[in-house]
Amino acid sequence: MHTTRRQLLSFAGAALAALAAGPAGLLPVRVARGANETQLAIALFTKGALPLEGGVLIEAPEIADNGGAVPVRVSADGARRIALFADGNPSPGVAVFSFGKWVKPAASTRIRLAGSQKLIAVAEMADGTFRATSRSIKVTAGGC
Repeated sequence: MHTTRRQLLSFAGAALAALAAGPAGLLPVRVARGANETQLAIALFTKGALPLEGGVLIEAPEIADNGGAVPVRVSADGARRIALFADGNPSPGVAVFSFGKWVKPAASTRIRLAGSQKLIAVAEMADGTFRATSRSIKVTAGGC
């Protein structure tokens, strides 16, 4: 029996899919783990310190028509760094912005959101403390 190139390629594709889907799959597959993974990511950013509530501003639409490009602006007076987290995305860490002492601590970007979820901004202040705030965003069409 003669095996065609097309049959060989389809067999190889099926084998890769089986490896990825298996319990000990060899290909990395990310699955959203929810609030626990978000809290772990925040704890890594803050090195275990608990952030105080307030002092950070998140500007984003309350309802986003397209989750593929949601405009977000974060700012915090006196911040050295600001991290942005999305607790409903497969990977909660969205961005970390670093600021020099002569730069206004504010940044704007567009992010992808998998669906309606909470954005969390955590700022590392110049005195070494951490401040945090959150904002819920409703997404009508998911972007991830």
